[in-house]
Amino acid sequence: MKSITTDRVVIVGAGLGALYAALKLAPHPVVMISPETLGEGASSAWAQGGVAAAMDADDSPENHANDTVNAGAGTVDPKVADLVTREARDYILDLTTMGTPFDRTEDGDYVLSREAAHSFARVVRVKGDQAGAQIMAALIDHVRETPSIQVLEGTMALDLEVSAGRVTGVAIQDAGEGRSAPVMLRSPAILLAGGGSGGLYALTTNPPRIRGQVIGMAARAGALISDAEFVQFHPTAMDVGEDPAPLATEALRGEGAILINKHGDRFMQAIHPDAELAPRDVVARAIYAEVKAGNRPMLDTREVLGEAIKTLFPSVAEYCARNDIDPANEPIPVAPAAHYHMGGIATDTKGRASIEGLWVCGEASSTGLHGANRLASNGLLEALVYARICAEGISETLPSYQDAPLLELTFDEGGTPPAPEAVKVLRETMTLLVGVVRDRKGLAKALQTIAALEQANGNSPSFLNMCATATLIAAGALVREESRGAHDRSDFPEPTAGPGKRSEMYLSDALIIRAQACKELS
Repeated sequence: MKSITTDRVVIVGAGLGALYAALKLAPHPVVMISPETLGEGASSAWAQGGVAAAMDADDSPENHANDTVNAGAGTVDPKVADLVTREARDYILDLTTMGTPFDRTEDGDYVLSREAAHSFARVVRVKGDQAGAQIMAALIDHVRETPSIQVLEGTMALDLEVSAGRVTGVAIQDAGEGRSAPVMLRSPAILLAGGGSGGLYALTTNPPRIRGQVIGMAARAGALISDAEFVQFHPTAMDVGEDPAPLATEALRGEGAILINKHGDRFMQAIHPDAELAPRDVVARAIYAEVKAGNRPMLDTREVLGEAIKTLFPSVAEYCARNDIDPANEPIPVAPAAHYHMGGIATDTKGRASIEGLWVCGEASSTGLHGANRLASNGLLEALVYARICAEGISETLPSYQDAPLLELTFDEGGTPPAPEAVKVLRETMTLLVGVVRDRKGLAKALQTIAALEQANGNSPSFLNMCATATLIAAGALVREESRGAHDRSDFPEPTAGPGKRSEMYLSDALIIRAQACKELS
């Protein structure tokens, strides 16, 4: 394998956390590994709701932290919740200074939306449902203007190099068709900010490339993984046959939209006192039950928004229009879809993984903030907070500022991309057997299928990364014999007594669990 050594910090990813970290590392030279053109293909750009922050005079960071802990179903680290919410307001102000056009009132205050499980309206929005895209656009403008940042668009990471217990490099390749031979890029520090795992599921709201590769890459290198079983399913993905599924933002329910079935009956009022604004896991399971019963659940915005949805929520209006739905006159069909991975690479409060030389921020990390059920719109906030924390931590390990030449890369032929049919089977298996509701038999069958797929496609590093993350999710779900937050076991419908516990697992542990499951089924 060809190798290149650089003094630039390598940032894997090009979403919100990656961009913000690159800016906060300046003037230290960095290089970003971006599979797509900046602003495309990152989950951050697709985020509709906004950034949660206690901006209202009657609200407080303590209230925000309490809501975060309560939503997390007993597995949130309260110290992390305090850390992230305490300075949330400062990040809104910083993004405003950078040019993010947050929605404002006539008096100049921030427009705040209330989303599920928040006790206050505290979600700061941009153009109704375009927060992620607009924040990304503002940061990208700054990144383009920052001379210390080099972006390698059209490249993707495959493997981590570990030497003497320290991460020393990352193997990258041309992201086009994944057919180029990898090049090892060695660096004094590597930050993983490459997204979550939602795309491992056949029904997902995530961009096509977000399929657990970054978590799997770290797991294969020996990093500790936490809370892998906790995958959040967004209750109101639009059920229109698109892959990925368009998202009907939770802010619609915050505005008063209701959930009905094909009979016109509201079903959330009998399930939770907060009805449509119950925690996401509760709403997701209720909608899933309606889907399974053949009752065609739908989100009804007609009475509360009418024609106004087309100006207040332009993204949702666009999704509806291209699927011949007029939300002012007809309800929007919805179904739960894999949306956000609360689990990921275990990180401490400094953003460090268990392997020296490796930092992680954003959805690929597991900081302890989200617990078993992420509080709405805390995802972008966590990415911002830990991007800065990682940038500061990395800076402390680097020598005093010194310039570094731009990297010039050429890729040779020789890579093996994932087989499309294998990816299709993997995604269908995850949705069918490791989805909204799980049981032991289904999880064991999923592990058996993943093992067979991995054995048949072991020459594709990218696919091995997907299989590693899928194995960790299914193994974690098999071991957790309870229902908690987003993890629902039909054979263990109640949470275990006492305080909830976070899970920790190495890939080697998950492979033993997988082997045992396969043996039981044979």
